Amino acid sequence: MRNFDLAPLYRATVGFDQIADMMDRVLSSDVAQPTYPPYNIEKTADDAYRISIAVAGFSGPDLSVEVKDRALVVSARKAEDDDARTYLHRGIATRAFERRFHLADHVRVTGATHADGMLHIDLMREMPEALKPRQIEIASGDAVKQDVVDAKSVN
Repeated sequence: MRNFDLAPLYRATVGFDQIADMMDRVLSSDVAQPTYPPYNIEKTADDAYRISIAVAGFSGPDLSVEVKDRALVVSARKAEDDDARTYLHRGIATRAFERRFHLADHVRVTGATHADGMLHIDLMREMPEALKPRQIEIASGDAVKQDVVDAKSVN
């Protein structure tokens, strides 16, 4: 049972329902978070990120990286071995997995590479021109046009 009720957030805000949904997802402790496969998230520049996932035992065709509904979904399914192998110890886990990463607004995947048992996914945050800060020119008092209606002429 959680201690927080997020219902007031839905009643008092407009357009922030995604934040409330994310908080609700994070605070729900009903489902244990998967720990396989291990991964790192690093910031490589001001607006660039890299997710590195340990995928030992998987080849390129076994892996899938896709973006849908503002979520990055990384999954792997190991093809069945044709050989009848006898293992004395099997410590490399090659079980199927699906890992989801929720992407913020204006974050897009720029590429993915698979090398040395690691899957690297590069992401970039691109702010649209309309959201970037811009300098507003300040005009002098003489150059401002007066569009004010005189109260005497209205009445």
